[in-house]
Amino acid sequence: MPLEGEYVPSPTAHVVEQVRLYEATGGKEGYDLEGRPCIILTTKGRKSGKLRKTPLMRVKRGERYAVVASMGGAPKHPVWYLNLVDQPNVMLQDGPEVRDYTARTASDAEKAEWWPEAVEVWPPYEEYQQKTGRNIPVVILDPIE
Repeated sequence: MPLEGEYVPSPTAHVVEQVRLYEATGGKEGYDLEGRPCIILTTKGRKSGKLRKTPLMRVKRGERYAVVASMGGAPKHPVWYLNLVDQPNVMLQDGPEVRDYTARTASDAEKAEWWPEAVEVWPPYEEYQQKTGRNIPVVILDPIE
């Protein structure tokens, strides 16, 4: 089921600009995040019900994606992660393709499978995990047919 609702841009100016550019060009511009390919993940706010869009590193295997809720190794989970735990139906844009997905936190075994691929895409994930006391979640996104 596609996400519907009012989009509320991030309070962070560079995130707003990256999302705007990515969507306006079908990912031809704004497709990289610090030199690495990214996707735009849309979640529904667990408190507001508003749509939120977040650029995240692109980790893909076949039709599935994984996103890492690292927040740079901060002690708390990012808001987008809390949103998708509450409402697991999400939307993902990868370049020009936009699809609906169901999100779920990876089990420990699944995280062990996906983690090396995520670190290959973004090596600082290892540092982030070492500097925080929380277990950084890996979220698996399965396409909704």
